[in-house]
Amino acid sequence: MSNAYASHGEGDFSASVKSYLVGFVLSVVLTGIPFWSVMTHQFDHMTTLWVVVITALVQIVVHLKYFLHLDFSKEGRINTFSFLFTALIIVMVVGLSVWIIYAANELMM
Repeated sequence: MSNAYASHGEGDFSASVKSYLVGFVLSVVLTGIPFWSVMTHQFDHMTTLWVVVITALVQIVVHLKYFLHLDFSKEGRINTFSFLFTALIIVMVVGLSVWIIYAANELMM
């Protein structure tokens, strides 16, 4: 019985390490692409901007999946919904604060 437990634990460990390594490699690639795009000036300004924005969004997804292990499986659903709710609250607080500051600035001018 202890051998089955040990082998089960080792399998989880290697799967976890593999997940972190895949996430790390994807993160390095997704950091290198916009860096290369900006430093070499291969594209015009708008294309470079879109490359940076798209790779940043993809990198957010990579970090959420491979490092925070957020997914919609039965075990991870609660954590994912908690994260999404927290992100919604933060976006609302920041967005509404910017809106209020902008409106106050307009009224002062």
